[in-house]
Amino acid sequence: MNRAVPLCRVVLAVALLFPALLSAQRWERGRKYKPPPPTCAITVTVVKAANGKPVENAAVVFHPIDDKGKDQGGMELKTDEEGRAKLDVIPVGDTLRLQVIATGYQTFGNDYEIKTAKREITIKLRHPAKQYSIYQKHTDAQVGGPRVEEQRAKPQAHEPPGTSE
Repeated sequence: MNRAVPLCRVVLAVALLFPALLSAQRWERGRKYKPPPPTCAITVTVVKAANGKPVENAAVVFHPIDDKGKDQGGMELKTDEEGRAKLDVIPVGDTLRLQVIATGYQTFGNDYEIKTAKREITIKLRHPAKQYSIYQKHTDAQVGGPRVEEQRAKPQAHEPPGTSE
């Protein structure tokens, strides 16, 4: 009988302390779950500026930029036969740097603020314009640098007026 009393006390003590040990283990150990941020469903539609027809197989590059201004890496998708590319992993509140590249068209790039859970962006691609060259003669209506005669006529900043050649 002497043995039965201490054994009963040990069992009773363990039974009383067991829930406390479990709750302490639950709070002290384990990974703290942090839910992912809400994301935006972005649909980019790429069309031709001349006639509004969709551009198929254009590369749409998504560069999410966080609130500290750091680029989080790029993701590239190709447009389908309707000229659309869809992505839904960009967090709401980030900035999206979007780039569109298609053969035979000017490359497009712009930044967009992602503020809502859904965003639709339409991009109109143009054919490349003629490259401007300073070695060709241009009409007065075309914007370029000042003509050589205009540069010679203006006095330099360090020379007093009237001393230029």
